[in-house]
Amino acid sequence: MPRIERLRRLYRLLAELERKLGGTRSLAQCRGRMDWPLRGVYFFFEAGELRSDSGEGPRVVRVGTHALTSGSKSTLWGRLSQHRGASSTGGGNHRGSIFRLLVGEAMMSRDRRAHPESWGLGSDAGKAAARLGVTREEIKAQEQELEAEVSSFVGAMPFLWLDVADAPGPESMRGVIERNCVALLSNAGKQALDSPSRSWLGAYSLHDRVRTSGLWNNNHVNESYDPGFLDVLDELIGRLT
Repeated sequence: MPRIERLRRLYRLLAELERKLGGTRSLAQCRGRMDWPLRGVYFFFEAGELRSDSGEGPRVVRVGTHALTSGSKSTLWGRLSQHRGASSTGGGNHRGSIFRLLVGEAMMSRDRRAHPESWGLGSDAGKAAARLGVTREEIKAQEQELEAEVSSFVGAMPFLWLDVADAPGPESMRGVIERNCVALLSNAGKQALDSPSRSWLGAYSLHDRVRTSGLWNNNHVNESYDPGFLDVLDELIGRLT
């Protein structure tokens, strides 16, 4: 079966998921007290990014999950809240979210900003401060404006989520769904289908895998997919009431 037909099937399944969830949400509207499943997979869309080959409607721009190491305690909402940032301050921590890091880098590239030079440097603000010879407080202050811009951007993006309650680990069904969805959606090394718009922020990314895939994903974009994952996705969505 051609890739385009599998893309169409994926979007039909996501349309059914959206129907069963009662619509998409945006992170800016979400709180931890909502009825989130413990573990799952999420699918982000983006204003202005539309399908052009597989049908009508928004195209997926990021797929993600969590708890892919054995014994992990991370939850679906915990991961989503890392992407959202702090609702109380509008800030965030891009070192805890590759999604935020990629978006911030692309914003800097688009706007030709040289600062904050600490963006993406070190695994925490303290390590970045040590490398640049400044205080941790200075690093946080320098990054605050861009963190807020990223929070606003990511917070406005509609998304869907799917309850996949298997045990944490690299071979979890969540990992299988994430990996294969990304590989199917990605245009890297393939005929471009549902290409990004000309104004897509990801076109300014410093990462070739983001630019060529059309996704805010840095992993799995160059991999092949097993079409059998669509049957798994179909079954999981079918179980939802």
